[in-house]
Amino acid sequence: MPEEGGEASGADDDRETDDGGATAGPGEVRVGVDVGGTFTDLVTVVDGRVRTAKTPSTPEAPERAVVTGLDRVADRHGAHPERIGFLGHGTTVATNAVLEGTWADTALVTTEGFRDVLEIGRQARPDIYDFQAEKPAPVVERDRRYEVPGRLDERGRVLDPLDEDAVRAVASDLREAGVDAVAVSLLFPFENDAHERRVAEILRAELGDDVAVSRSSAVLPEIREYERTLTTALNAALRPVMEGYVGTLDEEVRATGIDAPLRIMQSNGGVITADVARTRPVNTLLSGPAAGVRGAAHVAGRAGYDDLLTMDMGGTSCDASLVEGGDPVVATETTVGDYPVSVPSIDVHTVGAGGGSVAWIDAGGALRVGPRSAGADPGPVCYGRGGDRPTITDAHLVLGRIDPGALLGDALDADPEAARRVVAQELADPLGSDPREAAQGVLDVANANLERALRVVSVERGHDPRRFTLVAFGGAGPLHAPGIAAALDVPRVFVPRTAGVLSALGLLVSDVAYDYSTSRVRTWDEVEAADVAERLREFEREGRERLEAEGFPAERTAFERSIDLRYAGQSFELTVPVPGDLDADGLETVAERFHERHRQRYGTAYEDEPIELVTIRGRARGLVDPPALDPERADRSLAEARLGTREVVYDGTVDDTAIYERAALPTDATFEGPAVVQGDDSTTVVHPGQRVAVDDDANLIVEVGE
Repeated sequence: MPEEGGEASGADDDRETDDGGATAGPGEVRVGVDVGGTFTDLVTVVDGRVRTAKTPSTPEAPERAVVTGLDRVADRHGAHPERIGFLGHGTTVATNAVLEGTWADTALVTTEGFRDVLEIGRQARPDIYDFQAEKPAPVVERDRRYEVPGRLDERGRVLDPLDEDAVRAVASDLREAGVDAVAVSLLFPFENDAHERRVAEILRAELGDDVAVSRSSAVLPEIREYERTLTTALNAALRPVMEGYVGTLDEEVRATGIDAPLRIMQSNGGVITADVARTRPVNTLLSGPAAGVRGAAHVAGRAGYDDLLTMDMGGTSCDASLVEGGDPVVATETTVGDYPVSVPSIDVHTVGAGGGSVAWIDAGGALRVGPRSAGADPGPVCYGRGGDRPTITDAHLVLGRIDPGALLGDALDADPEAARRVVAQELADPLGSDPREAAQGVLDVANANLERALRVVSVERGHDPRRFTLVAFGGAGPLHAPGIAAALDVPRVFVPRTAGVLSALGLLVSDVAYDYSTSRVRTWDEVEAADVAERLREFEREGRERLEAEGFPAERTAFERSIDLRYAGQSFELTVPVPGDLDADGLETVAERFHERHRQRYGTAYEDEPIELVTIRGRARGLVDPPALDPERADRSLAEARLGTREVVYDGTVDDTAIYERAALPTDATFEGPAVVQGDDSTTVVHPGQRVAVDDDANLIVEVGE
């Protein structure tokens, strides 16, 4: 296997939504495919028109749904394989492997005395008051963890030479054990990677190309032994998984006649080539959520909204994130399942609340929602596919918020009576209430979980929700967002035209991006501006060379610089942007930015305390031309877009509610709630007292407050 690629079943639901022109070349088709837990979404740009489609996901073989979707958009939208010039893909393969523990048989080679880093983990317990709390199972079991003599000090100086014979002996043991992957994580490789490189060379020579070798100096050349070792071990363990999936998908895509290179969304909000994704799967753990945030930032930015809370609610979960000044907030660590993974990732907080989340009564008689989901098969009870547990979608149907005759367009023969029956039997009867009260309770519990997720990415990060716009997308997001915005005092909700497939659209507006980093722990008075600037120039050279090899001319590239700083004695850092020309005055500017960022995040700054440099970071971006989103103007009036009225329950009160057809709304329409706007891929519920405007891109702007 190659070296790491840089630092970096049921009814089909096919839609066609004409949303405007694209900047693709004449005749070229661009396709974005996002695989979710319930549906696989496709957005295509064909002959200057954005069109959308959905097809049920196939969790046992995700590539099957991708190919099925590509076949259908070829048949129905003219996205024929020979015309496709761009194919972007958001995947949950690596994520699911971590959550389910279905990674490859992996070994770890580390410095003598550090065999148990993965077992020891962090000092903090998941729950400080739970004395029975168990740490997550180590990615590599102890009998697969090997030590080799050889030691560097904290500045990369050789204290003890590497024992190459010991490395060869380890290779012999690994060959006999038949492992599929090896992680190499020695001490201080971010200061000097010579030992790690030599260990990797010997292992590859002894074990051959059938064993994936990942070294921490390529995966995560940063401080903190546990995080660096864990991230490297996960990368190694996931490589055979991603190799198998991407290899199979690539073969099947080629078999359809598509020649365009396959690109994969990574956690940082940029796309990479499939070859890089194969060797750096740990960078794709938040692939789908990252694409959604990028799509939200793009469509809302066109409308003039740059400070956003985003809420991506699909069939199994909801992802909350924050965009400030048009740029998604990127964190240097994320948590996937029980594992803290230290790779640049759009800061997303996920809760187990989606349209398919199951509602249930716990042992104490309390109503609970999620995290279990009915998924795509069998799905909610109202889908009529054999589901037998009430879900959030069933609750919406009972409350009249979803039209049973237009569930998922006309792709499903909905069964509203089955939904009412199961809500009554499983929830209302045990709670001593009627079905509507029980269904309202389901939504109240779900909304409380969603509110907490949005508070995590806003209030707990030092941001006031009142100055943000809530962007709601995913199939279920617009059903909940107007109510949640009112609870959080968010002034407005923005519902994109392509809300139900926004993650797939995000693939078409995301730049190619490669992240570079290295830790250099120094007190601020030790830092030389020239040294930091030189390291950043090295990152920039490497990034631009990689982008040039992928066909990006210099004028279509950009480079971003930042460093991680902390006060001396702190155990956490904040990332601060670095000026282009870094000199002594530039260092002073960076220090001032750090104090201000610390004050915003934690409410105070300690300007008299010494500062430490921790990590130097760079990001190289290949700039893409996103598709235009100008829709065809609806030639009907607001009255003609109105389908009638229906009884809808809002917080226990029944209101006669206007029902509108989303695609028929004219772009200058305004109206007041209560209202339900039905679209092909999502439904928006507007509460009494809220007001709606349709903008020039046919997005819905729901004004929540006075």
